[in-house]
Amino acid sequence: MKNIIKIGNKIIGDKYPTFVIAEIGINHNGDLKIAKELIEQSKNAGADAVKFQKRDLNLVFSKEELDKPRKTPFGETNRDLKEALEFDEQQYKEIDLYCKEIGIMWSASAWDLNSLDFLMKFDLPFIKIASAMLTDKDLLIAHAKTNKPLIISSGMSTETQIEKAVELLNPNMLALLHCTSTYPAKTKQLNLSYIKNLMNKYNFPIGYSGHEVGLSTTLCAVALGAKVIERHVTLDRSMWGSDQSASVEMQGFSKLIRDIRNFEEAYGDGNKVVYDDELPILQKLRKKNTL
Repeated sequence: MKNIIKIGNKIIGDKYPTFVIAEIGINHNGDLKIAKELIEQSKNAGADAVKFQKRDLNLVFSKEELDKPRKTPFGETNRDLKEALEFDEQQYKEIDLYCKEIGIMWSASAWDLNSLDFLMKFDLPFIKIASAMLTDKDLLIAHAKTNKPLIISSGMSTETQIEKAVELLNPNMLALLHCTSTYPAKTKQLNLSYIKNLMNKYNFPIGYSGHEVGLSTTLCAVALGAKVIERHVTLDRSMWGSDQSASVEMQGFSKLIRDIRNFEEAYGDGNKVVYDDELPILQKLRKKNTL
């Protein structure tokens, strides 16, 4: 049995239910009301946690990048857009309170050291490391020092980069998610079989962060052994926003979690059993028993 990690009241590992994260990210479009609706619907769908993204814009982006012209509902520059999508401390306090009220865990991915310090103001059950930050050595070391369970995505990364990142983190507090960082991801680029490679290589939980259209391939990831599943969620895929088209609407997300739980129940222990419910059928249909 692989190492397990505990997140809140959930245990993640080989013989435990799949931990499902609803990635809200920036799909709230800077609107706390939308964020709360996404939280509530994620809870109703059966998600274990919801997740956001936190960035100090001046650390993550250059001034030139922020000042680029970009016509959006929030203004005429990239800065206008990015600033509109960032929640402040008071808004995160409301998110924290709301999640506690309805009974769902929340976390966020910190894209820089300031954002990590910001998130540590809250008693989060885990911290997420985004694929984009997998090669940021200083940030990884700072994450490790939090002594929080860490979930790291591996999109856009080579095997060597993944190995070097893992070396900086505590394997007893880590889950690693296979990921293809295209939005939406093409089916032929999902490379789900790599989940098995990661499971054979590392003695901690392996999962899957999906950006594809549809649900079946994410369920396949669970069948291959993924113990953490993360999917972007949205109220409506036609809403404005860069991540909406790679997200799952709530009806589909609810079906995905239902099918994951059905698979877990159906998987069994691998031992052949003749069930009591089969005996009446056996007596009716099996006319000879000469073996």
